[in-house]
Amino acid sequence: MAKFKDNIVIKVRAGKGGAGAVSFRREKYIPKGGPDGGDGGKGGDVIIQAQQGYYNLGHLFKDRIYKAPNGGFGMGQNRHGKDGQDLVIYVPAGTQVLDAETGELIADLVNEGDTVCVAKGGMGGKGNAFFKTATHQAPRFSQPGMPGEERSILLNLKLIADVGLVGLPNVGKSTLLAAITNAQPKIADYPFTTLIPNLGVIERGETIIKIADIPGIIEGAHRGMGLGLSFLQHIERVRIILFCIEAIDADPLYTLSLLKAELSTYNKDLPQRTSMILLTKSDVVNESILNKRVELLEKEKYTVLPISSLTGYNINILIEKLFLLME
Repeated sequence: MAKFKDNIVIKVRAGKGGAGAVSFRREKYIPKGGPDGGDGGKGGDVIIQAQQGYYNLGHLFKDRIYKAPNGGFGMGQNRHGKDGQDLVIYVPAGTQVLDAETGELIADLVNEGDTVCVAKGGMGGKGNAFFKTATHQAPRFSQPGMPGEERSILLNLKLIADVGLVGLPNVGKSTLLAAITNAQPKIADYPFTTLIPNLGVIERGETIIKIADIPGIIEGAHRGMGLGLSFLQHIERVRIILFCIEAIDADPLYTLSLLKAELSTYNKDLPQRTSMILLTKSDVVNESILNKRVELLEKEKYTVLPISSLTGYNINILIEKLFLLME
């Protein structure tokens, strides 16, 4: 299985145009026919396309030059050289395509099937038939093909998800994802079990909800503490954020403010998204403590739902709420 990779710089080179031909018509009884050298073919373009079945950029290699084929040479009898075939590089939906040198955004391939040409193939050269004139009946020269474009491209993946799970390490986000979707993330009882983003899907009829679980955030993440904030790009496109806080947390308001502060450092708009607070692992605290936690948060006008992924407590209610929020 390819290692998870969400950004990479690759080099691309479009095909060179084929050279035009120098040729003269030679047939029986026509010893001195005119020029009939055909034009060269166009070089292939390099195209990047968002394609179903790709989930990260781990199939690409930074040290490889992705080259499109050259155009074919022109031929006698005014035959045109074959155009070079376009090279298509497949990436997951949600991949941003940027110029690696300037940082300019070339395209944001949000939907499957979206394409962008990142390097155009060179034009084919003209054959000597093109240069025939009334005063120059037998040109003995042709044009070479033009070189194709070459550049370095930065590919940056931002997962396409509807809902993002945000919380401290080891609060049960991965367990929750496994409980409500078809995802199978690595789960264990220690911090930073989730080292890469996981994506799960809930389906009901024609409605599909994609949920992203990112590695846990700790205080100081924006300064590179823990696993940093690099994975927050994978919830930048979400519509709904589920803040996961353990029910045993003695100060859930502080934890929530910490998470929002770290999100705001990355993108000040993220904390303003539609959100809900999930009190995870609710099965390990008694009912009175749990009610106090809920009352404390609801007093601050937050939407709160205690859950337990282990026992299934309120999991179906959570799923119903997500479908309502997606309407």
